Amino acid sequence: MSNVPHAVDLSVKPDITPFFDPATNTVSYVVKDPSSAACAVIDSVMDIDYASGRIAPTSADTIIRLIADRGWSLEWLIETHVHADHLSAAPYIQSRLGGRIGIGAGIRIVQETFGKIFNEGTEFQRDGSQFDRLFHDADSYQIGGMTAFAMHTPGHTPACMTHVIGDAAFVGDTLFMPDGGSARADFPGGDARTLYRSIRRVLQLPETTRLLMCHDYGPNGRDIRWETTVAEQRAHNIHARDGITEDQFVMAREARDRTLDMPRLIIPSLQVNMKAGQLPSPDASGRRFLKVPLNAL
Repeated sequence: MSNVPHAVDLSVKPDITPFFDPATNTVSYVVKDPSSAACAVIDSVMDIDYASGRIAPTSADTIIRLIADRGWSLEWLIETHVHADHLSAAPYIQSRLGGRIGIGAGIRIVQETFGKIFNEGTEFQRDGSQFDRLFHDADSYQIGGMTAFAMHTPGHTPACMTHVIGDAAFVGDTLFMPDGGSARADFPGGDARTLYRSIRRVLQLPETTRLLMCHDYGPNGRDIRWETTVAEQRAHNIHARDGITEDQFVMAREARDRTLDMPRLIIPSLQVNMKAGQLPSPDASGRRFLKVPLNAL
């Protein structure tokens, strides 16, 4: 595994438009090449009222309108990992604007693990073929004239990737804002020690690199924020700042994880997102159903 993408050009400053979803505390992004109309969408959200079973594209339509109204060209729909707290809107947005859906190659591990938990059967392909591109560590791809780099940063999940685009890095759930620390590492396939090493790898990027979060929960009642820097994280992150050892992190992270409940939307999110955001196939009557595995998580 390489240390950091050696060809990152910090002089490139992508235009970034964030969208905060208060229902899931998720931040989605439209990332545009400043020298062309090309853009990417990172970690989109499909709205769901789980109690009623109703799904709506309200959040996704807001992103679609922005891109369409400005005449931009959508080239990529990036998933930083298989989210356990919201449904991806990637296939919905793709059906209207085009683009390719990409995720880390570790999706195959996630599919194998949760394919069994959700009893998906042999018809469910566990090779990542539902996605248009599987990223490996140090892979690159283009957004117009910008070169983006994928860093494998597992620990929260095996498929977690940090996407470095110019002077910005989209870290998914690898990090939270400094006063939020880090994401949990107790899901199947997660590991606190691996997460620490991934965090330290991200923090080897240049100190001025902008870090963009996938979530923020406003600890202690502060206003919601989603952008910080490598320097700020190294100085102030409550879980992984400079000086905190791997053993200290693992002890604190595992103790914290033992107190956490399962995410409210983990059941629908995992079984949809491991299939690139595709909803379950309809039955003979045209109705779709989600499964609830009992005593499995």
